[in-house]
Amino acid sequence: MKIIDAHTHIFETLKGFGGKGELRSIGNGEARWANGDTLKMIPRELGDKDCLGERVREFLLEKGVERAVLLQGSFYGFQNEYVSEIAKKYPDFFLGAGTFDPFCKMADQIYERLSTELSFQVIKFETSSGGGFMSYHNDFHIYDTFVNIVEKMDKNGQTLVLDIGSPGMASFQPEEVKKLALAFPNLKIVLCHLLAPTLDDEKELERALRLLALDNVWMDLAAIPWNLYPETYPYQTGIKYLQLAKKHIGVDKIIWGSDLPSPLTRESYENLYSYIIEAGVFTEDELEKLFYKNCLSAYPFHN
Repeated sequence: MKIIDAHTHIFETLKGFGGKGELRSIGNGEARWANGDTLKMIPRELGDKDCLGERVREFLLEKGVERAVLLQGSFYGFQNEYVSEIAKKYPDFFLGAGTFDPFCKMADQIYERLSTELSFQVIKFETSSGGGFMSYHNDFHIYDTFVNIVEKMDKNGQTLVLDIGSPGMASFQPEEVKKLALAFPNLKIVLCHLLAPTLDDEKELERALRLLALDNVWMDLAAIPWNLYPETYPYQTGIKYLQLAKKHIGVDKIIWGSDLPSPLTRESYENLYSYIIEAGVFTEDELEKLFYKNCLSAYPFHN
């Protein structure tokens, strides 16, 4: 079966930032926030203090992955120059996404450079209260904050990726995302982590899925197991959430991704997709869509 990993991360220097301050590598795959909290971020097979594009490409090829989408966020720190460099070096394998903080005074100039000089046809914004913009900015409305940028993205034929965090967070604004999707019906929007439900979020997830069952909205499945911790393989709650997604947004709108590297500190790469295959929720044809074809529909692969 062909596989595209639609949600991966690389970084040559960890420079994360969030509500706990800056995040820096301290070796052995671990990192420390400015408040002193430490966490494991990188599995041994992918690095010690970094997670380089060449190493990730080699790892994914060994796993039988044909292509991958490089996304960015505050957790690893913005890596626009590096992601662009790697995507241009391996255009037949990687598709890179740019990012920036919309509250920067020169946000418009940054967007223009990302879209032209750095050649990004995908822009991702992580608004989440957990590790995105709302973890270190005051709460804001997603539509009002991004509408002017999204208007430009729509004209430029770019794909918008949003991580709005988990149900219960101030950043969890499916209504705002729907407003954007309806305002720009030709704009392709991908939402990360199947809306990042935790163990007790079934009702809110189902409500949001119904709300976002739109022609121009897709959702990736990255890090579902991570968000269900301490539940273990084969992730029965995750399977229940897959059933809800199939029911409410349809198989054609579901995309697989691993969220590599951090989930690999808890789980094997193979288990991040095998639980989906073994669940029996999807037919062989549907699995082909989920792991390959749907990504080609949502993202601007040109070769």
